[in-house]
Amino acid sequence: MKQFVWASIIAGAMALPAMAEDYKIMAPAAPGGGWDQTARSMQAALQDEKISGSAQVINVPGAGGTIGLAQFVNQSSGDASQLIVGGYVMVGAILTNGSPVTLDQVTPIARLTGEYEVIVVPAASDIKDMAGLVEKLKADPGSVSWAGGSAGGTDHIAAGLIAKAEGVDPTKVNYIAFSGGGEALAAILGNQVTVGISGYGEFASQIEAGTLRAIGISSDERVEGIDAPTFKEGGVDVSIQNWRMVAAAPGITDEQKAAILADIEKMAKSDSWQKTLKEKGWADTYLAGDAFTEQLKADTEATTAILKDIGLVQ
Repeated sequence: MKQFVWASIIAGAMALPAMAEDYKIMAPAAPGGGWDQTARSMQAALQDEKISGSAQVINVPGAGGTIGLAQFVNQSSGDASQLIVGGYVMVGAILTNGSPVTLDQVTPIARLTGEYEVIVVPAASDIKDMAGLVEKLKADPGSVSWAGGSAGGTDHIAAGLIAKAEGVDPTKVNYIAFSGGGEALAAILGNQVTVGISGYGEFASQIEAGTLRAIGISSDERVEGIDAPTFKEGGVDVSIQNWRMVAAAPGITDEQKAAILADIEKMAKSDSWQKTLKEKGWADTYLAGDAFTEQLKADTEATTAILKDIGLVQ
């Protein structure tokens, strides 16, 4: 009888699922922006899908994510519960800020999403379309103030590329960097700036409510569900896509990395995550493991070239 009981206990224990990892996800920006939205969407999906027992989000804003990145690298080494959200913006910020800490010092896990840039104006603005924006930009570049994310990030790069495409010196672009989407939005709605530029998800509710007007999107073709002409339709030959990623701590083991990869892959394929992508207008650009590490190197090299081209990096 005792043997039967012990056999039952052992069999039951073996049948139990492995303990889910409790994750702490750093969003290296203020609340409201794309990284914060990504981290909180991950938190919801990991918990809703029972992939993680508990997921917390920590905001550490500043310098295009490089302040958070430095803290993450210095404090999380070897800790498999720690994750950080980043992306194209961070690649640019590392270069423009001359950051001593780089993405070479974390463990890349996966690219999660892609998002096109949208230019918006307040509903009452006299700028009705891209042609109207270009007209003002050509007349006096400094008179057109752009509210966007971190210096050297996708928003800043897009503004510089638009200026360059229209024969305007990109170094004359009057770009005002905000560390969180909420701050930029307040500046746009308060008419403190001429235009706003960021990912569609950061402006979606205001565009739908009619308080902001989207005058252009940075895709090659119109995006289903988004009522905005492309930059190219507006006569500006520029297209660019932001992307966001998740990385793990430096110094983790191969086994720990594999476990995190498995959890993130489950999350990325889950119904919860797919629903979030649709709601926020994010493209599913999931790329994981070694393939993503190689892509990250290529993107860093390409971004360096673009930033030099528009005068943001010497």
